[in-house]
Amino acid sequence: MGGKLKIATCSLAGCFGCHMSILDIDERILDLARVFEFNKTPLTDIKDQTECDIGIIEGGCANSDNVEVLREFRGKCKILVSIGDCATMGGVPAMRNNIPIRECLAEAFLSGPTVTHGIIPNDPEIPLMLNRVYPCNQVVRIDYHLPGCPPGADSIFSFLSALKEGRKLDSGKCLLK
Repeated sequence: MGGKLKIATCSLAGCFGCHMSILDIDERILDLARVFEFNKTPLTDIKDQTECDIGIIEGGCANSDNVEVLREFRGKCKILVSIGDCATMGGVPAMRNNIPIRECLAEAFLSGPTVTHGIIPNDPEIPLMLNRVYPCNQVVRIDYHLPGCPPGADSIFSFLSALKEGRKLDSGKCLLK
């Protein structure tokens, strides 16, 4: 790929650990800044994403807002990379997939150890919880998967460098869809 590529990131249901790994690239982020234009990421204060060459998504889809954000993000990215176990497989948030949603809500809002009000929130402003947590590839087309919880900074740096330079990606570290 020639020229400076535009890159954006987005987070769904997860812990933001994958974004922390991006920041853990440390001073090498300057090398990436020479070849990538950072759009909406933790490195910028850009609020509205524009069309970009590469999108990096972390987190799975646990609610209706996650699905809407993911679909919109996919529509603005030529290449979409799911990064981390939550985005690639559902991760820790998907641990609730074997428990009926009503039981999850009851534990969190009615009978949990920190419950004070005892009501399940029901407001149109709150995104609707899905019956299960979905990895990103079950909602939109994903071009590459970079697994790990979170993937290490070296893996992310190597992946982005290889992608920019058009090098063949090591399938041991990166899965192609």
